[in-house]
Amino acid sequence: MHTELLELLPGLRRYAYSLCGSADDADDLCQGAVERILAKGVPEGVVLAKWAFRICRNLWIDQYRATRTRQQAVDNPLLQDVNISEDSHRTEHEIQLTQVHSAMQQLGEEQRSALSLVTLQSMSYKDAAEVLEVPVGTVMSRIARARANLIKSLNAPQTLVPGH
Repeated sequence: MHTELLELLPGLRRYAYSLCGSADDADDLCQGAVERILAKGVPEGVVLAKWAFRICRNLWIDQYRATRTRQQAVDNPLLQDVNISEDSHRTEHEIQLTQVHSAMQQLGEEQRSALSLVTLQSMSYKDAAEVLEVPVGTVMSRIARARANLIKSLNAPQTLVPGH
Protein backbone atom coordinates (compact mmCIF):
# COMPACT_ATOMS: atom_id res chain seq x y z
CA MET A 1 0.00 0.00 0.00
CA HIS A 2 2.85 2.43 0.77
CA THR A 3 4.25 2.14 -2.75
CA GLU A 4 0.84 2.67 -4.31
CA LEU A 5 0.24 5.64 -2.01
CA LEU A 6 3.57 7.20 -3.02
CA GLU A 7 2.59 6.87 -6.68
CA LEU A 8 -0.72 8.63 -5.96
CA LEU A 9 0.85 11.63 -4.22
CA PRO A 10 1.45 13.88 -7.26
CA GLY A 11 -2.12 13.44 -8.49
CA LEU A 12 -3.54 13.77 -5.01
CA ARG A 13 -1.58 16.97 -4.50
CA ARG A 14 -2.81 18.41 -7.82
CA TYR A 15 -6.37 17.60 -6.78
CA ALA A 16 -5.84 19.17 -3.37
CA TYR A 17 -4.45 22.27 -5.06
CA SER A 18 -7.48 22.48 -7.33
CA LEU A 19 -9.69 22.47 -4.24
CA CYS A 20 -7.64 24.85 -2.09
CA GLY A 21 -6.09 27.18 -4.62
CA SER A 22 -2.94 27.44 -2.54
CA ALA A 23 0.16 25.25 -2.68
CA ASP A 24 0.68 25.41 1.09
CA ASP A 25 -2.94 24.54 1.86
CA ALA A 26 -2.83 21.77 -0.75
CA ASP A 27 0.25 20.28 0.92
CA ASP A 28 -1.50 20.37 4.30
CA LEU A 29 -4.64 18.81 2.86
CA CYS A 30 -2.68 16.10 1.06
CA GLN A 31 -0.72 15.35 4.22
CA GLY A 32 -3.94 15.11 6.21
CA ALA A 33 -5.42 12.68 3.70
CA VAL A 34 -2.31 10.48 3.74
CA GLU A 35 -2.19 10.53 7.53
CA ARG A 36 -5.82 9.46 7.71
CA ILE A 37 -5.25 6.64 5.21
CA LEU A 38 -2.20 5.39 7.10
CA ALA A 39 -3.95 5.62 10.46
CA LYS A 40 -7.28 4.08 9.48
CA GLY A 41 -6.37 2.00 6.44
CA VAL A 42 -8.45 1.32 3.37
CA PRO A 43 -11.69 -0.63 3.57
CA GLU A 44 -11.54 -4.06 2.02
CA GLY A 45 -12.49 -4.13 -1.64
CA VAL A 46 -12.02 -0.37 -2.12
CA VAL A 47 -9.55 1.01 -4.67
CA LEU A 48 -6.88 3.04 -2.85
CA ALA A 49 -6.85 5.85 -5.45
CA LYS A 50 -10.59 6.43 -5.23
CA TRP A 51 -10.46 6.23 -1.45
CA ALA A 52 -7.59 8.73 -1.25
CA PHE A 53 -9.37 11.27 -3.45
CA ARG A 54 -12.59 10.85 -1.48
CA ILE A 55 -10.78 11.38 1.83
CA CYS A 56 -9.01 14.43 0.42
CA ARG A 57 -12.32 15.91 -0.74
CA ASN A 58 -14.05 15.18 2.57
CA LEU A 59 -11.21 16.74 4.56
CA TRP A 60 -11.35 19.80 2.37
CA ILE A 61 -15.11 20.12 2.87
CA ASP A 62 -14.61 19.89 6.64
CA GLN A 63 -11.90 22.55 6.54
CA TYR A 64 -13.93 24.74 4.21
CA ARG A 65 -16.95 24.66 6.45
CA ALA A 66 -14.85 25.44 9.51
CA THR A 67 -13.23 28.49 7.90
CA ARG A 68 -15.96 29.72 5.52
CA THR A 69 -16.35 33.20 7.00
CA ARG A 70 -12.63 33.88 7.18
CA GLN A 71 -12.07 32.54 3.67
CA GLN A 72 -14.80 34.77 2.22
CA ALA A 73 -13.06 37.80 3.69
CA VAL A 74 -9.70 36.68 2.31
CA ASP A 75 -11.15 36.08 -1.16
CA ASN A 76 -12.97 39.42 -1.26
CA PRO A 77 -11.13 41.50 -3.90
CA LEU A 78 -12.00 44.72 -2.09
CA LEU A 79 -9.97 43.53 0.90
CA GLN A 80 -6.91 42.49 -1.08
CA ASP A 81 -3.93 44.64 -1.94
CA VAL A 82 -3.52 44.67 -5.69
CA ASN A 83 -0.36 46.02 -7.20
CA ILE A 84 -1.23 46.70 -10.81
CA SER A 85 2.34 47.50 -11.80
CA GLU A 86 3.28 43.85 -11.12
CA ASP A 87 1.27 42.84 -14.20
CA SER A 88 3.63 44.76 -16.46
CA HIS A 89 6.49 42.44 -15.45
CA ARG A 90 4.55 39.21 -15.87
CA THR A 91 4.30 37.30 -19.10
CA GLU A 92 1.00 36.93 -20.89
CA HIS A 93 1.07 33.22 -20.03
CA GLU A 94 1.44 33.93 -16.31
CA ILE A 95 -1.43 36.41 -16.45
CA GLN A 96 -3.64 33.85 -18.23
CA LEU A 97 -2.79 31.19 -15.63
CA THR A 98 -3.70 33.62 -12.87
CA GLN A 99 -7.00 34.38 -14.60
CA VAL A 100 -7.81 30.67 -15.02
CA HIS A 101 -6.89 30.01 -11.39
CA SER A 102 -9.12 32.87 -10.27
CA ALA A 103 -11.98 31.64 -12.46
CA MET A 104 -11.59 28.10 -11.05
CA GLN A 105 -11.77 29.46 -7.51
CA GLN A 106 -15.03 31.24 -8.35
CA LEU A 107 -16.67 27.92 -9.23
CA GLY A 108 -18.70 26.23 -6.57
CA GLU A 109 -17.03 23.32 -4.77
CA GLU A 110 -19.15 20.72 -6.57
CA GLN A 111 -18.28 22.03 -10.03
CA ARG A 112 -14.60 22.62 -9.23
CA SER A 113 -14.20 19.19 -7.68
CA ALA A 114 -15.86 17.34 -10.58
CA LEU A 115 -13.93 19.32 -13.19
CA SER A 116 -10.63 18.78 -11.38
CA LEU A 117 -11.07 15.03 -11.08
CA VAL A 118 -11.92 14.57 -14.75
CA THR A 119 -9.64 17.14 -16.37
CA LEU A 120 -6.65 17.33 -14.04
CA GLN A 121 -6.65 13.77 -12.74
CA SER A 122 -7.89 12.19 -15.99
CA MET A 123 -10.49 10.17 -14.12
CA SER A 124 -13.41 8.74 -16.03
CA TYR A 125 -16.84 10.15 -15.27
CA LYS A 126 -17.65 6.86 -13.56
CA ASP A 127 -14.59 7.01 -11.29
CA ALA A 128 -15.20 10.67 -10.47
CA ALA A 129 -18.81 9.82 -9.63
CA GLU A 130 -17.61 7.15 -7.19
CA VAL A 131 -15.17 9.56 -5.53
CA LEU A 132 -17.82 12.26 -5.24
CA GLU A 133 -20.53 9.74 -4.29
CA VAL A 134 -22.97 11.03 -6.91
CA PRO A 135 -24.48 9.56 -10.10
CA VAL A 136 -22.45 9.76 -13.34
CA GLY A 137 -25.06 12.08 -14.85
CA THR A 138 -24.54 14.51 -12.00
CA VAL A 139 -20.78 14.57 -12.68
CA MET A 140 -21.43 15.22 -16.36
CA SER A 141 -23.86 18.03 -15.52
CA ARG A 142 -21.46 19.64 -13.03
CA ILE A 143 -18.63 19.55 -15.55
CA ALA A 144 -20.79 21.08 -18.27
CA ARG A 145 -21.87 23.89 -15.93
CA ALA A 146 -18.28 24.37 -14.71
CA ARG A 147 -16.97 24.69 -18.26
CA ALA A 148 -19.72 27.15 -19.16
CA ASN A 149 -19.00 29.21 -16.05
CA LEU A 150 -15.25 29.20 -16.77
CA ILE A 151 -15.81 30.37 -20.34
CA LYS A 152 -18.19 33.07 -19.12
CA SER A 153 -15.75 34.20 -16.42
CA LEU A 154 -12.71 34.19 -18.71
CA ASN A 155 -14.54 36.07 -21.47
CA ALA A 156 -15.83 38.73 -19.07
CA PRO A 157 -13.97 42.03 -19.29
CA GLN A 158 -11.27 42.23 -16.66
CA THR A 159 -11.96 45.18 -14.40
CA LEU A 160 -9.71 46.80 -11.89
CA VAL A 161 -10.69 47.34 -8.30
CA PRO A 162 -11.55 51.04 -7.77
CA GLY A 163 -8.86 52.97 -5.97
CA HIS A 164 -5.97 50.78 -7.14
